[in-house]
Parts: sequence; structure tokens; C-alpha cells
Amino acid sequence: MKDTIQQLTTAVGDLLTSDLQAINWEHKPAADKWSKKEIMGHLIDSAQINLQRFVRCTYEENFKLIYEQVEWVEAQHYQDAEITEILLLWKLLNEQIIRVLKNYPANRLSARCDNDKNEIKLRTVEWLAKDYVDHLKHHLGQVY
Repeated sequence: MKDTIQQLTTAVGDLLTSDLQAINWEHKPAADKWSKKEIMGHLIDSAQINLQRFVRCTYEENFKLIYEQVEWVEAQHYQDAEITEILLLWKLLNEQIIRVLKNYPANRLSARCDNDKNEIKLRTVEWLAKDYVDHLKHHLGQVY
């Protein structure tokens, strides 16, 4: 878990210390593709869902928690939001995830929840945390 936490901390810091003004946040490569602003919004949605998974797994197990990523991005109108607000929310959510993971009860790291839309796939907290960071890094690669 320490490596996962360090990777998340580094990824957050790397984005926030990059040349954010050089990024064209508004451009949509196609009508059905997300802008970089919307990608960050998607990462906010992912952070919200995963934070809930991590918290609930401290006391609960075998629950299902999923979300509809396209619908969530559309419903939250990230394209119309100020990028400074999007980045601040993303930063704060990830700082909270880092705090939760750093203090995670060792006896609950193997607690599981289902994050699959189509079938039951119970995943441990450790797996979910690593998957969260891998997903975040993948999308940050699309941003800069």
C-alpha cells in the first residue's frame, strides 16, 4: 500500500506543478470525446466513488458500488466549470484519499467490494487502491 500511496502523492504533485496554463482545457477532439477539463471531471467522479469504497470497506464488505462515467460527466457540466475549481476539487479529494489510505486499518486491507457493472467481481481494498492510481495515471497521460 505504501507504494500505491506514494504513486498517488507523486501523480497529484506532478500535475499541480506542471505548466497548467499551457494546457488547452476546453478543446474537445471530437463531439463524442471529452475535453481535458472533462477528463479531470471524470477523475473527480472516480475519486468520489473510490473514496466511498475505501471508507465503507473499513466497516463493511461485499457491497456493490459503481457509477456511469459518461452520464456523471454530462450531469456535472465540467465543461462549463472553471478549471481552477475543477483542479482544486480534484486535489482535495485525492488528498483525502491519501489520508484515508495512510491510516487504513491493516486488518481491513483485504476487505472486498464489487466494482463491476456486469457481474460480481469482489476486489480487495489493496487492489482497488492500485487500480485507482493506475486509472488516474492513465487519464493524466491524456491531459499532459
